[in-house]
Amino acid sequence: MSAPAPAEPICVRVNDAARMIGIGRTKLYELIAAGEVETVKLGKSTRVPIASLHDLVRRQRGAA
Repeated sequence: MSAPAPAEPICVRVNDAARMIGIGRTKLYELIAAGEVETVKLGKSTRVPIASLHDLVRRQRGAA
């Protein structure tokens, strides 16, 4: 029997989100402030939903 596939995260840290889309943290915080990227507060931690990153890239591809 094979082990179940590891679950993909639905949210990541800001640093990881920036790395995933190839931008710096400062630029990502600018996008967050502009409402282009959604965040979720979990206690004191800020997380970025992966779906929000996909939406950002999809919108940017459509604008080109």
